[in-house]
Amino acid sequence: MFRFSIKYFTYATLLFLVEVFIGFYMSDAYIRPYGGDFLVVIFIYCTVKAFFNTPVITTCLGVLLFSYIVEVTQYFNLVYVLGWGNSRTARILMGTHFSFIDLLAYTLGIGLVIIIEKTFAKVERN
Repeated sequence: MFRFSIKYFTYATLLFLVEVFIGFYMSDAYIRPYGGDFLVVIFIYCTVKAFFNTPVITTCLGVLLFSYIVEVTQYFNLVYVLGWGNSRTARILMGTHFSFIDLLAYTLGIGLVIIIEKTFAKVERN
C-alpha cells in the first residue's frame, strides 16, 4: 500500500506552490475564494497518491469527505472554539467561513480528478 510516486509528488508540489501564490497574491472575487478550494482537493489527492497506492475512487471519496468535514467545522467556528482564532496559520488552514459554494468547488475539483484519472487509465491500457 505504501509507495512513493514522484509523479504525484511533483503534481502536489506544483499545486502547493500555486495555492501559496493564490493565498498571498490573489485578491480577486473568483480565483482566491473558489479557485483555491477547487485546487486544494486536487492537491490533497495528489499528496495522498504520492505516498499511498490507493484506488482512485476510494481516495477521491476520502479526500472529498475530509474536505466536507473541514467545511462543516467552519460552520461551527471550530478554529475559534479551540482558541486558535488569533493564529493566522490556523485560520488559513482550517478556514473561518462556511459556504455551500465551497462544497461545490470541492466536488468539482474531485470530479476533475476522476475524469483525468479515468481518461489516463484508458490511454495507458491502449
